[in-house]
Amino acid sequence: MKAKQYRLLREQIRALIEGETDKIAVMANVCAAIHEAMGFWWTGFYLVKGEDLVLGPFQGPVACMHIGYGKGVCGTAWKEQQTIIVPDVEQFPGHIACSSLSRSEIVVPVFSQNGSVSAVLDIDSKELDAFDRVDKDYLEEICKLISPI
Repeated sequence: MKAKQYRLLREQIRALIEGETDKIAVMANVCAAIHEAMGFWWTGFYLVKGEDLVLGPFQGPVACMHIGYGKGVCGTAWKEQQTIIVPDVEQFPGHIACSSLSRSEIVVPVFSQNGSVSAVLDIDSKELDAFDRVDKDYLEEICKLISPI
């Protein structure tokens, strides 16, 4: 069921962003589409700016505005250049608690044309262990769709 939702979402996003060249506009609609289709608690992007990740387009309650390189789940995904799934954020060393309601998290890097991380997609759930390989695979595909922009 979840894989079917993601397949439909991926095609919706592909059509939604076709021909668009503004990165912020694309990220805004991509996080809105993911948030609405999948019902996550918080969905958003952090953009690489110097040595920080800076809050970008998102859906959900207010969030941390700056995250350092290698800090928290987002900064670690940036540093390691790979997707990180955290079943229980309380068990992640150095977790940055933007909200005490967040229980599990997935962070997917967005790569620029030159192969460096330009942003991360951060998704939080109020449920423990909400993310798995299906989420990882499809969210990585979605992030690849926006990488050329």
